[in-house]
Amino acid sequence: MPWKEEKDPYKIWLSEIILQQTRVEQGWNYYEKFIEKYPTVFYLANAKDEDVFKLWEGLGYYNRCKNLLFTARLIVKNYNGKFPETYNEIVALKGVGPYTAAAIASFAYNLPYAVIDGNVFRVLARYFEIDIAIDTTPGKKKFIALANEVLDKQNAGKYNQAIMDFGATVCKPIKPLCSHCVLQKNCLAYNSGCVNKLPIKQKIITKKHRYLYYFLFECKNTILVQKRMGKDIWQYLYEIYLLECAEQQQWNKETIHQWLKEQLSINKAVIEQISPIITQQLTHQQIKAQIIKISIQKIPVVLQKYQWKKVVELKQLAFPKILNDYFQDNLF
Repeated sequence: MPWKEEKDPYKIWLSEIILQQTRVEQGWNYYEKFIEKYPTVFYLANAKDEDVFKLWEGLGYYNRCKNLLFTARLIVKNYNGKFPETYNEIVALKGVGPYTAAAIASFAYNLPYAVIDGNVFRVLARYFEIDIAIDTTPGKKKFIALANEVLDKQNAGKYNQAIMDFGATVCKPIKPLCSHCVLQKNCLAYNSGCVNKLPIKQKIITKKHRYLYYFLFECKNTILVQKRMGKDIWQYLYEIYLLECAEQQQWNKETIHQWLKEQLSINKAVIEQISPIITQQLTHQQIKAQIIKISIQKIPVVLQKYQWKKVVELKQLAFPKILNDYFQDNLF
């Protein structure tokens, strides 16, 4: 990406504003067009509004473009075209929030401010096994404090870029590369088998479409179960091992074996069954679930904290209808 390793605060600022609420793939092209037409803040400040808005066309959230012009002209007028060099001055600029200010301050000036995006939230939540929702005020405060605590203050820019890249390429939202992870030994979530449950978001129940992938682990006639305790659908009912994804996943024996190895250190397993997609319509959301039955000979360390019940004992527990129907046809 052209803004990686960039030290020019103008270009960093421009890339951050463009990437607000925009996918990298889409923003990349716009960034290059802006840099070509407006290589410095002076060019942007002196441009006609109509020309800038035309170049922005298709990016949406046009208030960003309005703020971009306002701030460019302010920098030229009040700072003689030189981007402010302190965090407090940067964060005071119109359209610049704490995240963008930290990015500019650390990447351009190596100032000790932690950049906290979705990747950083995820890495910290998993490494320290933090079960506070990241979309709550207490959660945000805790993560901001922790991010600044672990920040390499002598190399803030490199550290921020590194942890963001690490979250994007290794500690990914779905199917993270745990078996190849250099932090695996000290990662609390990995060692307790809850990597895919973190980070937690409180507003999950507002989703209209949810994709639930259940892994039915069977070991010597016992089944892994757990009780749903969060404020969500099916509260207090039992379920089997759950992986919830933001988008629908395609599972086959190869991808399942890879996931078992990466996430749970299970190298030997027999995939007994991959169910069709099961759909259930609730009041405000549609559930799409799939059940993957797996036989293992030994319970790995990361799954030992779960309850393991004999098949006959499952009849005494309350499960969601999706699982009950499956059990009736495939277990009982």
